[in-house]
Amino acid sequence: MLVAAQTEESDTAREQTKAEQDVDQVRQRAARDQQRLDSGAVTSPKDLENLQREITSLAKRQGDLEDVVLEVMERRESAQERVAELTERVSSVQSKIDDATARRDAAFETLDGEIASVTKEREVIAAVVPADLLKLYDKLREQQGGIGAAKLYQRTCQGCRQELSITDFNEVRAAAPDTVVRCENCRRILVRTSDSGL
Repeated sequence: MLVAAQTEESDTAREQTKAEQDVDQVRQRAARDQQRLDSGAVTSPKDLENLQREITSLAKRQGDLEDVVLEVMERRESAQERVAELTERVSSVQSKIDDATARRDAAFETLDGEIASVTKEREVIAAVVPADLLKLYDKLREQQGGIGAAKLYQRTCQGCRQELSITDFNEVRAAAPDTVVRCENCRRILVRTSDSGL
């Protein structure tokens, strides 16, 4: 829309310049004819009549052309107003885009910092986890969309949100604290806490 308005304004500017040049040419010709008439150089009554007729015709032509100039000027002014309005709207949208981009970049920066921090924490923790358990966790994580272990909360696996059956729950309750227990529904490793309901 803005490009179309700018093109229209540019076209009407050229049209206005051309129309003003046409008026100027008619004005200059009329001035030359009037000067010839006033100088007395033309003495023939027929030539004088023709010259006066041409001056009258040029005056009418000049008036018509000046009307064209005014009409083109009005269209150009309207186009300039549209360009100004659309430019302001584009500027407002660009400002919003710039603001959103800055907020996105800041969020990415924050996330990158958190990722780096969590990655370091994971490396420290992974170093003390038995290799076979870490391998199982990574495999489950890959299979389960990034979550290989889930908290057991009030007899419910927080990974699949399924409540454990009484039999499965009793098996988890009877298991030693260092035994790896898994959800029978989603197969994730269950993390037991004081909120597990055991």
